[in-house]
Amino acid sequence: MRTSTHDAAALLRRGRALEWATLAWNVVGIVVLAVAAARTRSVALVGFGLDSLIEIGAGLVVLWELSGTGAARQVRALRLIAAAFLALAAYLTVQTVIVLAVRHHAHHGVLGVVWTAVTAAAMFALAAGKGRTGRRLGNPVLVAESRVTVVDGLLACAVLVGLVLDATLGWWWADPAAALVIVYYAVREARAIHADRQDGTHA
Repeated sequence: MRTSTHDAAALLRRGRALEWATLAWNVVGIVVLAVAAARTRSVALVGFGLDSLIEIGAGLVVLWELSGTGAARQVRALRLIAAAFLALAAYLTVQTVIVLAVRHHAHHGVLGVVWTAVTAAAMFALAAGKGRTGRRLGNPVLVAESRVTVVDGLLACAVLVGLVLDATLGWWWADPAAALVIVYYAVREARAIHADRQDGTHA
């Protein structure tokens, strides 16, 4: 189904609004997570804060791409988003190995648990909106960035589960173990973006 010029303009505005909402959430999140991590000395919360930085970077890439047109701009944007996925996977891998090696035990804190729970719900909702908007626009960059937001939501769930299991059952290793799931997902999405770019190049 073709999208009219009026509808396309409305979808572009919606896409930008969703990106700005994601950026604002993650900027606030960095501050909240910094406070929570300082109180609990949680490596997982520090990692989640760095993931928020990656999400901010990906959001800025999409806003840049939505401000113009052209295949070359989309290719560069997709390359940057794939790089963000790989950076996240690399960081989480290193963090998980270190935490497991030193048997790091974080303190317990309500702020981290509440924020990650609310963030998970917000990121999944934003990701769904971006995905729908990107598909209607036929914009692969917005669709790809919606998957970055899904990873952000999944990571929030992983951190939340780890914090809760550590606090209730003393399973200090639950959080770094759950992070390995996010590593797999991030690498898979980076490869999918690369494959999509290759298909587009050969089309």
